[in-house]
This record gives sequence, C-alpha cells and structure tokens, in this order.
Amino acid sequence: MVAIIVGLTPMLGWNNLEKLQQTNSTVGADLLVTCEFENVISMEYMVYFNFFGWVLPPLVLMLLIYTEIFYIIHKQLNKKVTANQTDPTRYYGKELKLAKSLALVLFLFAVSWLPLHILNCITLFCPSCENSTCLIYVAILLSHGNSAVNPIVYAFRITKFRNAFIKIWKQYVCCTEDPRVDDRPSFRIDSKERRLRHNDI
Repeated sequence: MVAIIVGLTPMLGWNNLEKLQQTNSTVGADLLVTCEFENVISMEYMVYFNFFGWVLPPLVLMLLIYTEIFYIIHKQLNKKVTANQTDPTRYYGKELKLAKSLALVLFLFAVSWLPLHILNCITLFCPSCENSTCLIYVAILLSHGNSAVNPIVYAFRITKFRNAFIKIWKQYVCCTEDPRVDDRPSFRIDSKERRLRHNDI
C-alpha cells in the first residue's frame, strides 16, 4: 500500500506540469512533453516526500535496531557460563551470523540508494550546481541493481536460502528433480509399518 501511495503521488498532482506550462521550454506546440525525469517529476517530491519521508527514517530506524541487536548478542556472548547454565555461544553465534547477513543487506541498500538521493538533494538545494550526467546514470544503475543483489546475498550468507535457490534452479531451470527429496523414505511411515507388523505378530 505504501509503495502504491508513494509511486502514484506524482500522477495525482505532485509533478512539474504547472512549471512546464509556465515556461513552455520543454512543451511542444502540440502539448507534448519531453519525457526526461527531472522535467516531469518534482524534486520537492523526490527529496521531501520520497527521501525524507519514506527512505531516510526507515533507514535510520533499521540502523538503530541493528545496533541494539548486535549490542544484545555481544552482551550475551560475553556472559560467563555457570555450571547450571547452557552454553549460549552456539545459539547466539547463529543469531549473530543471521544479523550480520541482514545488516549486509541494509548496508547494500544504503550504498545503492543514497547516491541517487544525495544527487537529488544537490539538484533541489543547489540549482546552480551541475551534476555530471555520467554520475547520475551510475547512481540510477546502483539503485536498480540493489534488487538483483539481495537474492545473491541471501543465497551466499543463509544456508536455508541457498538450499531453496539450488532446489528451485534444479527443478525449474534444469528441469531435474532432486532424488534426495523425492526418493527419501519417510521415517514416520516406516515406524508405523514396523508397529503394525509387531502388533500382528
């Protein structure tokens, strides 16, 4: 719902149509608009509504949450284990590995999206500053590439995701079934059959 609201807001009126009609610099005689992003989309919308409203606050919040998670995990790992306690290292070690994987996803999100939003802020707050076209294209490419990076990170860092990706790849791309999954006998069925045979005897 949030994505729909944020994405459709320019179509509902927060755009540069009035500015284009006033200047007529990019509007042709037949009322056709040159379709360039900065000509059509308002930088106030991109910076104030999109960046300051829907990107920066969740990013800061997630950063604070992960800081708290790492603090708690390290605190638990540094606790001395008494004779009556189980060793927390095994459990919190797994939690730490998972938290590192998710923190890496958050870091890659920030690296991918912040350059584009920073360039948008420069465009809005410093109209006289000229942004390099090549730099803008690199920032756009980074923002789009973030969606392709996440599955790779999940596959390399989290075993369950890796196994699921391998299974999907074999089944739907290579069109081969995994014999370890299909041909494996069911322990419950075998146990039930043994009990029935025992009762019959």
